[in-house]
Amino acid sequence: MPKNKKAFILIVDDNPQNLQLMGSIIYDKGYNVSISSSGAKALESISQHSPDLILLDIQMPEMDGFEVCKILKSNPDTKDIPIIFLTAVTDTENIVRAFESGAVDYITKPFNKGELIARIATHIELKLSREKLIELNASKDRFFSIIAHDLRNPTFALKLLLHQMVNDYSSFSKEEIILYLNGLQDASENLHKLLEDLLLWSKSQWGGLVIKSEKLNLQTVVNTKIAQCKSAAKNKNIVIKSTVKDDVFVNADEMMLQTVLLNLLSNAIKFTNDNGLIEITAKPTDQLIKVSVKDSGAGMNEAELNGLFSIDTSVNLRGTNKEEINGLGLVLCKEFTERNGGEISVKSEKEIGSTFSFTVRKELKQTC
Repeated sequence: MPKNKKAFILIVDDNPQNLQLMGSIIYDKGYNVSISSSGAKALESISQHSPDLILLDIQMPEMDGFEVCKILKSNPDTKDIPIIFLTAVTDTENIVRAFESGAVDYITKPFNKGELIARIATHIELKLSREKLIELNASKDRFFSIIAHDLRNPTFALKLLLHQMVNDYSSFSKEEIILYLNGLQDASENLHKLLEDLLLWSKSQWGGLVIKSEKLNLQTVVNTKIAQCKSAAKNKNIVIKSTVKDDVFVNADEMMLQTVLLNLLSNAIKFTNDNGLIEITAKPTDQLIKVSVKDSGAGMNEAELNGLFSIDTSVNLRGTNKEEINGLGLVLCKEFTERNGGEISVKSEKEIGSTFSFTVRKELKQTC
């Protein structure tokens, strides 16, 4: 559940006065509320819209609270919904039975208003914490999966090339030595880039990166990244053309903006054929600037585009000269673009090329 979203609480009780009273108290505290007058109606409601917490009476006709709880806890889709029994039943046997059935708490009627709200807030917070922990564990697993996948190729290349040079160096011609040294340089650069991306992504996930938005001249940032990619583009005789004007200013974190542009430019070079063209444009849209990096390269089909910006998907793409693409570059692009209030997208066609576009906030002019 997103932090800015109101928690949704379902109240299940066969007494209309209880439903009205509890619903009013909980709604006044800022929660979204739904009510059900029977166990059957509650189960039907939950199948349509899963609540964040359930207040459940025990004594109800046809289906009591214990049976409702048992059904919910046996369903993988609903087993993690916290259930608080709110009932007039006060004997120890039923209280124990309630906790054994999977309830997280037990409140007896007549209840104290402050206590009810405090317990609801506690269990909502615990639910959020569990969800966050599950999300972090999933991210950790995906993180290590990418490390295992993306580190394999450059480290293997380094090991193989060094092994061959150590064992056969005396028999190499000058041209072969240069070829092997270029291979080692490419492998080390790929490894260095991957490690940088891994560090940035891990910092972004665990709160180590702080956004520092400031006024930036977009042309200056673009030209800096073009200069940084000049050598790689020259090796493939690729022309990089920018039409970004010198009067375009944006409001963004400089490091994040540079990371997005560098990743998109680096990938464009890798996917563009020798003697190709890469174009960078910037177009205003309302309060945003849409920046596009268009290449004349190999392009991608729909299957390759799916999940391109997701850490859940392994990227197994190679450039036109078999250049390696690490799986975190575009994930970082999406992460940093969204953190700066923008969006990222891609259009691509096989053998035609790809256009990656992202939006960034304009620097608003001050008015007197």
